[in-house]
Amino acid sequence: MARNSGANEKASNLATDENGTAVNSKLFDAISNVLDQSGVQYEILSRAATIQAQKITEHHSDRVLNLTNDLRDLAVQFTQTNSVGSAWADYVKDAGQRVALTMDALRERGDVFIEHEAAGCPPVLAYDYEVIVDGAELDRPCNYQLLRIVPPQGIDVDDHKRPYIIIDPRAGHGGGIGGFKSDSQVGVALAKGHPVYFVSFGRDPVEGQTLADVMHAEAGFVRTVSVRHPKSPQPVLTGNCQGGWATLLMAACNPDLTGPLVLNGAPVAPWSGEVGENPMRYNGGMLGGTWQPMFWSDLGNGKFDGANLVMNFEQLNPSRNYFGKYFDLYRDPEAGRQRFIDFERWWGGFFLLNEAEIRWIVEKLFVGNRLVKNTAQLEPGVPIDLKAIKAPIFVFASHGDNITPPQQALNWIAETYADEEEIRVRGQRIIYMLHDEVGHLGIFVSSKVARKEHAGLASTLETVEAIAPGLYEMVIDNIEGDGVDKSFEVRFVERTLSDVAALDDGRQDETSFAAVAQMSELQAGVYETFGRPAVQTLSSPVMARVLRDAHPLRAQRAAMSSSTVLGKGIETLAQNARAQRAPADAENPFLKWEKLTGEWIEQSMDLARDLRDAWYEASFFAIWGGPFASWFGQRNAARRTLPDPATLRDLPEVSAVLAHMRQGGLPEAVIRILVLLADSHKGFRAEILHRWAHIFHHEAPFKSLSVTDRQRILHEQSLVATFDPKGAVETLPYLLPDKALRIEAVELVKHIIGEVRTPSKELEEMADLLVRVLDYSGDAGTEAKPASESSPARSRKRKVASKPSLN
Repeated sequence: MARNSGANEKASNLATDENGTAVNSKLFDAISNVLDQSGVQYEILSRAATIQAQKITEHHSDRVLNLTNDLRDLAVQFTQTNSVGSAWADYVKDAGQRVALTMDALRERGDVFIEHEAAGCPPVLAYDYEVIVDGAELDRPCNYQLLRIVPPQGIDVDDHKRPYIIIDPRAGHGGGIGGFKSDSQVGVALAKGHPVYFVSFGRDPVEGQTLADVMHAEAGFVRTVSVRHPKSPQPVLTGNCQGGWATLLMAACNPDLTGPLVLNGAPVAPWSGEVGENPMRYNGGMLGGTWQPMFWSDLGNGKFDGANLVMNFEQLNPSRNYFGKYFDLYRDPEAGRQRFIDFERWWGGFFLLNEAEIRWIVEKLFVGNRLVKNTAQLEPGVPIDLKAIKAPIFVFASHGDNITPPQQALNWIAETYADEEEIRVRGQRIIYMLHDEVGHLGIFVSSKVARKEHAGLASTLETVEAIAPGLYEMVIDNIEGDGVDKSFEVRFVERTLSDVAALDDGRQDETSFAAVAQMSELQAGVYETFGRPAVQTLSSPVMARVLRDAHPLRAQRAAMSSSTVLGKGIETLAQNARAQRAPADAENPFLKWEKLTGEWIEQSMDLARDLRDAWYEASFFAIWGGPFASWFGQRNAARRTLPDPATLRDLPEVSAVLAHMRQGGLPEAVIRILVLLADSHKGFRAEILHRWAHIFHHEAPFKSLSVTDRQRILHEQSLVATFDPKGAVETLPYLLPDKALRIEAVELVKHIIGEVRTPSKELEEMADLLVRVLDYSGDAGTEAKPASESSPARSRKRKVASKPSLN
């Protein structure tokens, strides 16, 4: 009995020790987690402060130094001026006239605004157009329309060429920015003879309209264009900004739409960005998340006013939007007037969204980041999986874009695919382009971009089906000439997801956004339960209209129009100024003083903006970056589950292809050789792609194949080269059993690739290996020898004679 009692006591003590150890272990893990999160928060805050301080110091120190030197030079000029009084008189007269002309331009802007509003804010296209499909007449009505661009005089369009469909962003402004001027996306496509269509939208959404209705309408538009051009390839879909992610939604929900997708500055992964940059991504955490658009929609009687979005954009760069563009107009009102009016016609056209539309955009995309997590739905039971997209995808981003930085445009790729090999397994082609400095709007409207990036892209889209599945960067270099004489070279360089990840400074900062998403859901629920009933009771159509008219962006335009007493007086002053116009001499020192004064004002406003952004970022991470925030947002922090890259080779579609790698003929062999060479060199020039595409579509042995068969062979041979490159080479003789076929295959490859130009070592080794395996001599009458009997000297000779150039 005593022994049993002692054993029980010993067991009890052991259990107590084990429980205590378990409790201590959990406590230790919790403390470690808190310390780790605190360390991460400190590191992010420290890095943000360092980057912001360095950026502010370097940028503004240089500007202050330059302005100081300019002021010193101006002071010297004043001392050397013979008649300061005369220069002052000339300047005052000139400045007074320019004030009158500037005010008159603002008056005209007000008139254009009122006229544009009265007309329902039609597209601001620089081209004539006709309505092909009106979304209001569809079974699921919406305020979208399909327009056909009427080619201007002197431009011939070939209806057999691939059509272009441009989808503009619905983010507060109206449609038309993609065809705002001749050097534009529309202009580039028309100049190459392509039919061009435009997806536009009205100012007022249809009652009850949702983004699902819009998606179905846009998919119908694409099918309509395809029917109108039955002998053309599938249309190219170009989505600008928010039109970009809308294009992805449509393609994911309609995999039969296989024409190339072009995404320009599209924020698909809105949590992404660099610490110390991109302040707009913090808005959700600092402004309240989803309940804000819900509240403003309720005040708008179910409609969200897009002017609020435009104001957010303006506040990103106040020196430009509140001073710079007006100062530029004032300095040269005659030359800048029309350009100012044309742009303001679009910038000042404010569009509405239904509450359901803006709520989905904020909740599912910008705050929730659900599109890249594969948890977003437009309709119940219909998930949006970006992997379902069959069409090639082009992504254009810029380091100078502070609205959609490259990380937001590109990080969705790594969130969707395990690695670049999975992209190949799925037969997908993703090509991205990076610009060094152009801003967000410049991606759509810049002549510089239109003449280079969009022109290079337009020529490449014609041949994209010939490129092997994978991830590529499109590089434009060797630029020569200017204007219409500008020439450049386009190269495609194979990339990995690691290359895309290197554009970011890490993903640890995104944990804070998960906490914001969780808080946004809670706030939305509280507002919907307690706040919404009261706000909706107070709202009415009349009140909504009054609030919209009183919005600062509308009020400032209407106040200057000719319908006001102020506007009529301005028109009279401007007429007198034009009649007596006497511009001051360009060397007038007071003109230089005026310019420097404007630069000092912009400098001060930019400094205030940068200090604001630094405070904004620090506040965001101080609130949402700690251990509690990390715990609070852990439900929303989970990312999409991706397959293990090591298991991709065992997928049924891959195993089936590898099991039959010895089967095939000349088409399979040529494609396999091209893929092997491209893989070894990690890229190729666009001119090679163009030649390859022409042969792929129009010459033997490929022209007799159907489009489906060509794509199937290209996909299969890419898988063989990716998952068993050694076997891909060794089994080539089975595809080319006789000497004549081998010579034909190699000669065809040489014709496609062209002359040797600085081949890489890997390319030389692959070319040498292929020559040995195929025992290629270039003489059909010579008996083939086994690869093992080829002498090293003979192999080297063949390599020099036949090795290809991809770069």
